[in-house]
Amino acid sequence: MYKPFEHFDSRQEMRQASYEIFHYSDPHPGSVALHHHDFYEVYFFINGSVDYLVEGQTCRLQPGDLLLISPLELHQPIIHPNREPYERIVLWISPSFLHKYTTPYTSLFRCFDISRPGHSNLIKLTKTQQIQMRATLDQLLQETREPAFGQDLLCLSLLLQFTIQLNRLIPAVETCPIQKPRSTLTDQVIDYISNHYHEQISLDLLAERFFVSKYHLSHEFNRVMGTSLYRYITLKRLLMAKQMLSSGISPTNVYEACGFRDYANFYRAFKAEYGASPSQFIGE
Repeated sequence: MYKPFEHFDSRQEMRQASYEIFHYSDPHPGSVALHHHDFYEVYFFINGSVDYLVEGQTCRLQPGDLLLISPLELHQPIIHPNREPYERIVLWISPSFLHKYTTPYTSLFRCFDISRPGHSNLIKLTKTQQIQMRATLDQLLQETREPAFGQDLLCLSLLLQFTIQLNRLIPAVETCPIQKPRSTLTDQVIDYISNHYHEQISLDLLAERFFVSKYHLSHEFNRVMGTSLYRYITLKRLLMAKQMLSSGISPTNVYEACGFRDYANFYRAFKAEYGASPSQFIGE
């Protein structure tokens, strides 16, 4: 039998071409910083006490809940002390895999499409649906961990089966909009950053725009988001920069389009966050 749990790996980049799957159970979990990544994530919550933050909106997870997270979304689990261990199954799926097996009749991206009417990151499954999804994930975990004849084909089959199950569920399941945070101020600031990340944004500008003191804005944002306003703006800009670089836009054009004051500032922030320069990221 495959090892049921594994040690939590804090990395946020894929090492495999198609997918990676993890089964974590942590009795004393640490904190996880606000982050984003270049792949799609399916998060199946099993146990613990967790609020999950996605783009400034949050929800309290219940066992059996499913979260779908796209590459463009900043997100973070907020883990509370609890007698029960924090347990979840996390599946990472590369965009190239979904592209490869999407057909003119079947889009495997549909369930992740944040522009889709009625889209929600949080999926509330029935007991029957929970059992079905968990069974497929468990089988994929076992086949991934145990080398055997036909492992590659069976894992491919299971991954396709799971993504098709997921997309078939979407019209039938109860999608639950992630709850707005208590601070409407933070919500408004995040919306502003999303629409103006390419412009110069400062604490002074935001405080003046939303008629609050700089101290109150900074404190409230940090309380709700668990990170500083400056850090959030930088992450949003870097996220958009990676998308632009991946689409073929040159680094010297990207930095201005994403609101960085100069290339040196962009270069330092990009390398500090991703461990590679913008040119190295695009393979130059």
